Amino acid sequence: MPATPEREKELIARVIAGETDLFHELIRPYERMVYLSVLAMLRNEQEAEDAAQEVMINAFRHLKSFRGDAKFSTWLVTIAMNEARQRLRKAKAAQLESLDEEKEEREGDFTPAVLTDWREIPSEALEKKEMRQRLREAVEQLPPIYREVLVLRDLEELNQEETASALGINVTLVKVRLHRARMMLQKMLAPYLSTTAPAKKGFFGRMFQ
Repeated sequence: MPATPEREKELIARVIAGETDLFHELIRPYERMVYLSVLAMLRNEQEAEDAAQEVMINAFRHLKSFRGDAKFSTWLVTIAMNEARQRLRKAKAAQLESLDEEKEEREGDFTPAVLTDWREIPSEALEKKEMRQRLREAVEQLPPIYREVLVLRDLEELNQEETASALGINVTLVKVRLHRARMMLQKMLAPYLSTTAPAKKGFFGRMFQ
């Protein structure tokens, strides 16, 4: 469980002052969060393990740059997303989709399509192994800019402002990309669905455990 903000602030100050052994206590509550975030982006367990380790190394090296403007967990997620993006670019493992941000902002006030989103997939269906696998595959097929927003909002449960900060975009783009990501998932999974009962809260997180 994460330390209180006051304890976290104290740990950060002491690590910066030279008590480096305390760094593990500082990051321990967030290790799984970082790993799951990069795993969802990189889609490879070994690559995710390496990336998560690199994230922690970078966090230690740049801890002095943490100003406390955002939560420490959001700062870590920002480093994790940057690491995942860099690895995706280097490996050319995904085709980055170029979007006109001005166009996206103009579309920010659109009326959502009359569709359910992935979270409204029937609970019974989600509990089936085949459905879980389909959901994993569908998430992996999302373009990176949509997958990263979905991961932060629906897996890590960051709020809109924290997600925008972590990705370096504005809240309008977070809303637009999240809506599109959810609609893409719903469309991909529609052939496997027959009812519209609400899914159990937190399933997206359990899917990666």
